[in-house]
Amino acid sequence: MIGALVAAAVLITATAFALVRRRRDGVLRARRGKDDEVAETVRPDDMGAELGEKATLLQFSSAFCAPCRATRRVLGEVTEMVDGVAHVELDAEANLDLVRRLNIVRTPTVLVLDGAGRVVRRATGAPRKPDVIAALGEVIP
Repeated sequence: MIGALVAAAVLITATAFALVRRRRDGVLRARRGKDDEVAETVRPDDMGAELGEKATLLQFSSAFCAPCRATRRVLGEVTEMVDGVAHVELDAEANLDLVRRLNIVRTPTVLVLDGAGRVVRRATGAPRKPDVIAALGEVIP
């Protein structure tokens, strides 16, 4: 009887975790923090590429990450559609200092940077194309 209760509790917990993760995966959230707090800034020399004129989509990937390939395709399509937006993809393993500084915990992670390189939005997991376009609409004046 106790074994059945433990199994049921594990199944319920795992299902709840999966539902929460599915709901949050790929959602571009606004940067958390107080209004007077300075946003984290990423400089061109941090990522080895120039910032976009209006915004930059910074993607952290890893070699064997299937969602990273889909994210690369989506972000590439968006940068072709929107003028002044750059897409930069970095290997998380090769940029550990930046990964630690920006608190990147899994791949793909996408950061939306404004023209000055400030992190304004963040998604963990593969974002949807309409969500990326909407996030850029809030960043680009």
